[in-house]
Amino acid sequence: MSEFTINETDAVRVSGLRKEYQDFTLRDISFELPGGCITGLIGQNGAGKSTTLKLILGMIEPDGGSIQVLGTEMNGSLGETAVDVGVVLDEPCFPVYLTGIELDKVFANIYTRWDSEAFFGCLKNLYIPADKDFKDLSRGIRMKMSSAAALSHNPKLLVLDETTSGLDPYVRDEIVDLFYEFTREEDHSILISSHIVSDLEKLCDYIIFLDNGEILVNEEKDVLLDSFGILQLPKSEIAALPAGAVRGVKETPYGCEALVLRESLPGYEIRPASLEDVYLLSKRGMEDMR
Repeated sequence: MSEFTINETDAVRVSGLRKEYQDFTLRDISFELPGGCITGLIGQNGAGKSTTLKLILGMIEPDGGSIQVLGTEMNGSLGETAVDVGVVLDEPCFPVYLTGIELDKVFANIYTRWDSEAFFGCLKNLYIPADKDFKDLSRGIRMKMSSAAALSHNPKLLVLDETTSGLDPYVRDEIVDLFYEFTREEDHSILISSHIVSDLEKLCDYIIFLDNGEILVNEEKDVLLDSFGILQLPKSEIAALPAGAVRGVKETPYGCEALVLRESLPGYEIRPASLEDVYLLSKRGMEDMR
């Protein structure tokens, strides 16, 4: 990996990250996750979200670039930094014949800061049975138990890969609330990937749009939502708008919805855009330009 200056105020710092496969390339990924913040990676399946997280966690080797986690430069693995990182992947990998009671004993021997009281308290609050084998739990309960375990060794950073994918809205809200509570501590940070944009809109401070292995957008969430809006108008009127004002267009039965820069169109009736609006329409605009 290339040399770069260590920045201890960032929970994660990635510079020029690259990974090549036969049919996919992650290209020049660079971003920072400020300490105490939540950054969300948004993109469709295959965009590069999971590859980016696996590189940061040392699960696969990069072909180029630099990675810093909690002030330590990565050299192939998290090393001693691993005790400060909690991980929840899209498919929990606990031994299937262990119960929550038995998992507690396992993790107490792995993590020096393991907190059994916090673990069982979390299981109780989330209505997770501690005496059932992991294999007998539903996917939603498995994800909640995995999240409880990740939080119970007192990490400073959570790395979450599609944690809420495939879950019903109630369980998703429970898990999102759990992570939000974690970040009430000033030195706690989260890096989370998801294609469920509404979850990240609730949770995140910063947003990164990934598409085909590249970063399309890297910005504060509130700046994105304040900068863009939705303008409804006939298709014939789009060409008359100022150059650069429109970032993406979707045709509807009633005309068109255009993602626009608010500052470029003073005096127009522009409704607020959701984060999903910004993602989908800006992606559509990028595709139209290719």
